[in-house]
Amino acid sequence: MDGDVPAGVYDEGRMTEAARVWFILQYFGAKAFILNGGWSAIEGRDELLGVAQATPTSSTFRARRGAGSVGLVDRQTLKAELSGDVRIFDARTAGEHTGEDLRRNARGGHLPGARLLPHANLLDGSRLRPAADLRVLLAQAGFQPGDHLVTHCDGGGRVALAAAAAARAGYDDVRAYYLSFADWAKDESCAIGRD
Repeated sequence: MDGDVPAGVYDEGRMTEAARVWFILQYFGAKAFILNGGWSAIEGRDELLGVAQATPTSSTFRARRGAGSVGLVDRQTLKAELSGDVRIFDARTAGEHTGEDLRRNARGGHLPGARLLPHANLLDGSRLRPAADLRVLLAQAGFQPGDHLVTHCDGGGRVALAAAAAARAGYDDVRAYYLSFADWAKDESCAIGRD
C-alpha cells in the first residue's frame, strides 16, 4: 500500500465485503473508500485496472491501531457501556433481531436497547444510499446526530456496512462491535433482549 494514495475497495455489489475491508483499512489509519455499487458500477474498469497496476508506490504505509474515524469496541467494553449513553445499531434482519432466526447461535434476540435498521435498507440495489437518505433512515430508527453509536450484526460484514453508512450520514462517534451478536450470545453473562 502507498501511504499517500487512498485505497479503493470494491466487491461484486453486495457491499458487505467491501465495507469489511474498508473498516479494517480505515481502523488502522489507511486512506480508504468504498466504490459504491461494486466493480461493475465503474465505467472503463479495464483501463482503470491497467493504470492501477502501473502506478509506482511513493511512500510506505504504517498501520496504527485505532487511527481511523470509525473505532472498534469489544464485548467487555460494550457490556460496561450499556448503562451509559451508547446507542446500539443492529444491522441484522428482523428475524435475527427478534430471535426467530438464530443463525448459528445458541441464543437469539438482540443486545439490550438495540434499535433495528437492517443492512438491506441501507442499500438501493447494490449501492449505498445517499447521505441524506441514510440520515432519514437513522432518524426513523431512533438515532440522532451526536449519538455515541455502536453498530453490530452477527459476525462482521453487515456491521462494517452499517458503520460506513453512519459515517456517510455524518455521525462522527461511530464504533463497530466487529465480533457482533455471535460473540455476545455465546457469553451467558450477556443479557439479550427479545422485544
